[in-house]
Amino acid sequence: MQHESPYIYDLFGIPGFHINLSNVMMLTIAAVIVFIIGVVSARSLSMRPTGLQNVFEMVIEFVRNMIGSTMDWKTGERFFGLGITIFLFILVSNMLGIPFMLINHETHVLWWKSPTADPVVTMTLAVMVIVLSHFYGIKIRGVKEYGKNYFRPKKFLFPINILEEFTNTLTLGARLFGNLYAKEILLTLLATVGTTFPIGTALGIIPMVAWQGYSIFIGFIQAFIFLVLTMVYISHKVETEH
Repeated sequence: MQHESPYIYDLFGIPGFHINLSNVMMLTIAAVIVFIIGVVSARSLSMRPTGLQNVFEMVIEFVRNMIGSTMDWKTGERFFGLGITIFLFILVSNMLGIPFMLINHETHVLWWKSPTADPVVTMTLAVMVIVLSHFYGIKIRGVKEYGKNYFRPKKFLFPINILEEFTNTLTLGARLFGNLYAKEILLTLLATVGTTFPIGTALGIIPMVAWQGYSIFIGFIQAFIFLVLTMVYISHKVETEH
């Protein structure tokens, strides 16, 4: 069954200014969950971490190591907050559509899903990363030194270096969208089989559980890849030698 997204068209009377209410809702939920994780983890700090604090410290160390593997830590330290926010936000966003999806069966409007299964969301995140990489490149190295990057290692490679900025943006967003969209399509198909045919529930429960487990793995891997590529792109802009 083909499902639609809940749109508000021409918001504020502006032609072409359409808002996907499902994306707005799910991105807000993801942001709130990440905020709660941070607050709860930092509320009761102790020298001997247990429970959620222990998990959060493992995430902190993981992100720190990922940044350190892409650039010198003296430079990368300033991007730690960005890195952990991106990783947790994308991870939570990837996971939201795994337990269930909320669909209005009368209008076939899909409300609850992973926001990262929408190309508008993933491409927006990708553009944000690329813009930030340029911003920090200019801020840390200066306009002149930053501009020299496009003429390295040879001046005739300038057009290719410019094209690379567009391909980096496209692949960063498309990779995340493609994997999450495929995950949700198969979950939808399995759920449809389970609710359409009487024997479908019995036959579909095992592949549904198996695919949900694999979807968790996909969610972690895609959050990890997005984090690594983000730091790689930033390192290419802020470091002289790479």
